[in-house]
Amino acid sequence: MEWQLLGSLPPAERDQLLAAAARRSYNRGEILVHAGDRADSLHLITDGRVAVEVASADGDRATLNVLSPGDYFGELSLVGASSERRRTATVVALELTRTLVVDVDTFDRLRSARPAFDRLLVTALASRVEQLSGRLLDVLYVGLDRRLHRSLVELAGIYADDSIPLTQDQLAGLVGGTRPSVNQALQKLSAQGIVELRRGRIVIHDLAALERKAGL
Repeated sequence: MEWQLLGSLPPAERDQLLAAAARRSYNRGEILVHAGDRADSLHLITDGRVAVEVASADGDRATLNVLSPGDYFGELSLVGASSERRRTATVVALELTRTLVVDVDTFDRLRSARPAFDRLLVTALASRVEQLSGRLLDVLYVGLDRRLHRSLVELAGIYADDSIPLTQDQLAGLVGGTRPSVNQALQKLSAQGIVELRRGRIVIHDLAALERKAGL
């Protein structure tokens, strides 16, 4: 497994970090971390997929992201005083998922001994800021339909069989829209034969057409 996050580390430091990580396994529907919990570790995903979720003031849950092998979460736990670090989102396993977990104390010890780990932290934070900035620009300047098209193309890359096991509520959270508006956009794609809507799942039949609609 290769993580882009670890690309800034020399091989020796990379092996040292992975050797210090603990292995964790989670069943489908199991929560890896809760929003508000003490943030005490970085997770590197080795197998499976997870949803990153937040709750609104009225208790509704919105999916912000779907992560797959090679992705990571929890980088903010590596910054600031340990007593003040809190999870900003809940992460739920969408299927059997395995991660490598690096706890804060271990990372701080490695970081104090090897300057290369500072570069890893900068890379992690810069990558996340770039990702969030891109999503913000899309919400501000790209129409809902195209945001949905782009999200479906991205998800097709995560789910190699072009069958995406996400609900329309989850998709609405991903693209920053409401469920009715996302359903309307999906119905258009369905009528054109580009996707097929099933219960809790969207099957992509014409990825090339979807990419054209997404402007890719």
